[in-house]
Amino acid sequence: MRTWLTGGGSIRTACGDRGGFRLEGSGSPGEPGFLVVGGSGGKGRAKPVENGAGRPTGPGVGGSRGETGGRGSRAGTGGSLSRGGKIANKVIDYSFQMSEQSLSSRETSFLINEETMPAKRYNLFLRRRLMFQKNQQSKDSIFFRDGIRQIDFVLSYVDDIKKDSELKAERRKEFENNLRKTGLELEIEDKRDSEDGRTYFVKIHAPWEVLVTYAEVLGIKMPIKESDIPRPKHTPISYVLGPVRLPQNVKYPHPEYFTAQFSRHRQELFLIEDQATFFPSSSRNRIVYYILSRCPFGIEDGKKRFGIERLLTSNTYSSAYPLHDGQYWKPSEPPNPTNERYILHKNWARFSYFYKEQPLDLIKNYYGEKIGIYFVFLGYYTEMLFFAAVVGLACFIYGLLSMDHNTSSTEICDPEIGGQMIMCPLCDQVCDYWRLNSTCLASKFSHLFDNESTVFFAIFMGIWVTLFLEFWKQRQARLEYEWDLVDFEEEQQQLQLRPEFEAMCKHRKLNAVTKEMEPYMPLYTRIPWYFFSGATVTLWMSLVIASMVAVIVYRLSVFATFASFMESDASLKQVKSFLTPQIATSLTGSCLNFIVILILNFFYERISAWITKMEIPRTYQEYESSLTLKMFLFQFVNFYSACFYVAFFKGKFVGYPGGYTYLFNEWRGEECDPGGCLIELTTQLTIIMTGKQIFGNIKEAIYPLALNWWRRRKARTNSEKLYSRWEQDHDLESFGPLGLFYEYLETVIQFGFVTLFVASFPLAPLLALINNIVEIRVDAWKLTTQYRRTVASKAHSIGVWQDILYGMAVLSVATNAFIVAFTSDIIPRLVYYYAYSTNTTQPMRGYVNNSLSVFLIADFPNHTAPSGKRDFITCRYRDYRHPPDDENKYFHNMQFWHVLAAKMTFIIVMEHVVFLVKFLLAWMIPDVPKHVVERIKREKLMTIKILHDFELNKLKENLGINSDELAKHVMIEENKAQLAKSTVYSS
Repeated sequence: MRTWLTGGGSIRTACGDRGGFRLEGSGSPGEPGFLVVGGSGGKGRAKPVENGAGRPTGPGVGGSRGETGGRGSRAGTGGSLSRGGKIANKVIDYSFQMSEQSLSSRETSFLINEETMPAKRYNLFLRRRLMFQKNQQSKDSIFFRDGIRQIDFVLSYVDDIKKDSELKAERRKEFENNLRKTGLELEIEDKRDSEDGRTYFVKIHAPWEVLVTYAEVLGIKMPIKESDIPRPKHTPISYVLGPVRLPQNVKYPHPEYFTAQFSRHRQELFLIEDQATFFPSSSRNRIVYYILSRCPFGIEDGKKRFGIERLLTSNTYSSAYPLHDGQYWKPSEPPNPTNERYILHKNWARFSYFYKEQPLDLIKNYYGEKIGIYFVFLGYYTEMLFFAAVVGLACFIYGLLSMDHNTSSTEICDPEIGGQMIMCPLCDQVCDYWRLNSTCLASKFSHLFDNESTVFFAIFMGIWVTLFLEFWKQRQARLEYEWDLVDFEEEQQQLQLRPEFEAMCKHRKLNAVTKEMEPYMPLYTRIPWYFFSGATVTLWMSLVIASMVAVIVYRLSVFATFASFMESDASLKQVKSFLTPQIATSLTGSCLNFIVILILNFFYERISAWITKMEIPRTYQEYESSLTLKMFLFQFVNFYSACFYVAFFKGKFVGYPGGYTYLFNEWRGEECDPGGCLIELTTQLTIIMTGKQIFGNIKEAIYPLALNWWRRRKARTNSEKLYSRWEQDHDLESFGPLGLFYEYLETVIQFGFVTLFVASFPLAPLLALINNIVEIRVDAWKLTTQYRRTVASKAHSIGVWQDILYGMAVLSVATNAFIVAFTSDIIPRLVYYYAYSTNTTQPMRGYVNNSLSVFLIADFPNHTAPSGKRDFITCRYRDYRHPPDDENKYFHNMQFWHVLAAKMTFIIVMEHVVFLVKFLLAWMIPDVPKHVVERIKREKLMTIKILHDFELNKLKENLGINSDELAKHVMIEENKAQLAKSTVYSS
């Protein structure tokens, strides 16, 4: 006779039942199969308690073979009630008593002998006992009421009274019954025990049999032997960096192991010391989510419906999440396991640790590889920014030190030179003539960023971005080895069909690979949505361009107001020395443009998500790729269009006095400052980049904090009730499936600011460095304190973002070359220095006068010239044109074509030099470091050897030591091992 405690909470006995696993369902993408763990009756998972000898019995224990043919584990597999895979040798009645704690009061009543006590006394006793047990339970307990079974996942729902409440209740009932059939154990918390009195909680525990089965299905790698490969040794520089290092037990929380894909038939092979802790919590919640995402909940409209995501979308369940280990501000108390959340908060999420390295292995262990690799990338990007920031700061300091010795600024500020140059009006009629020395301070500021170091820094950043991407490939390869992702295959959840796709499909076709029928949507049904999606994205990008044009119109119209106001108001005389009409217009225009960018971005985020859903992508991976393309294209245009305008269009097509070009035949084109447009590009870039970073960090910190505070404030009505671990996590904000997507998008947009326009602003890497140092701690803080724990998922790279970074790196070479050539003033100065200067002692003397052309005031059309008589007959404007007394007056002179030829030559030379260095570096730097290749080969060899020895020992046990066949089998196995060795070394 064997006795089982079933997943539903009832007791049954059977004679000769053979436990095991069976697979229900076809397993096709449309109808995923799921494993049922239990006896031959199939009524839920049969959990073995004890046999007559006081030993655990059931599938995979004591050599008993179930339907899968699994062998028993030396660690004591299957159905262990105690932590660590050990069951105390106690009578079976005690096992019944322990199991009562996990049952509801109605189910528990069947386990009490009603003959021994009156009904009233027994009900009172039961109520008081359950109340006592709940009050005794720690608020941070992550176990069922029995204190033994760990909670791996939590579902919550509110029992509403709407018209579809019966349908939702039926879905939940069917779904939970199917979860029990797969072997999961459920415990339901009644809404009366919840803090708000409205929410039910379904706690899910994955027992050992389920874990070992799905670990094999998912190909999870587990340790088989501690690695003999030493960790990288400390270099001399590592001792210098001692203050930024974390303690070894935090940086490396676990030893390194040789691993192999888990197999429940080879459990003796793996280092199973404690069944309760063998699978880390991240692997446990990943396994449970895999089951939840494939578990059916009924047949509707003739189709089999399945998956927790569909139930969440229909509000059948309000949330589904794994639990945090405990509270983030204090360590766990026994019997809870180590609180990794507390360790992460203490060593990672505190702002006082901004200078410390990140505990990357601990992040990976707790949140999974996908989130872990994001923080590896962000940390590596921040480290590389340090070198760019140092060089950029050096260039800025050079400009600062040489500012007072700059010949151009000196001439502009000189009352005898710049003070005698009368400049033509910057707008029609309203604007008056002005003297060049009024831009003295602006010319000095312009020299900070427009000097000889600009060319050097542009070339340096072209090489830096190549080194950044090439070394990232090496870091990524090293990470694949360290995190056991060398043989990684795409997550099945990412390749799983989306419920929305399945619901819209009316056709099915045969899959050429699986030979199974699967949902299919013909291309002609999706083409209209593709056209609509493309038209929507194009419309919104056009809207961005239109808003940029509107800002330009604002600048043109407001400039005249600023100019006339400053001319007429005598009290602004002191202000005019540093706040010219050009600078005032540029500042207000940049701020207005930034506000428009944020508004457009807010609405487009929601529209892009909607139109991506309308495209009905087949898998989650297709959905994310489509959304990535839409969001990046829009944000690229939204954030960079204003910078592209100032860098490459402003002041390039304005014409000349008497022949100006007009926007919409009304507003005259914008002119650059006499020192060039670079200072305006710097202003635009600084405001947008800094504003976006400050706004983003405030939003990331304040938004979840405010939502969580409001949710707790609404819910906390009965303070005397127990505020449990699952309720605490329920009140947190959900990170969401696209949370990481927006983090990557933010980082990539910042990368664009750092690389595309860095020639105009060498302090951009420094600002990005400061922001990223704060960003890492803000992201760590919000993940550990303000968000529910995410479901662990794997990833071996940053995905499509890497291709986007490569594209931006190539584009950045061209943009910086054009900025140096056409936006800065370095090329005209070099042409004057080598070809037109007549002063041998001071070659740049006279450059300002040379760069300004002469215009005869009498040639102004009547509707453009300022009113009133003047005591001068000419004015100056920035261009290379013939003077009014020349036969080709106002046409471009030869110097203009010399400068243009020099600009084009510089662009070609710079691009070819940088691209040549890029390709050489990419060729010289291997994608996978040599020591990583050697370690991978060593690990493969040792894994094969361990597997070979294990199979050989099993063979000896099965054949007998003295068998004549032993030598033959040994020879075959050794030949296989030798062949495997040669294969590893040849690779």
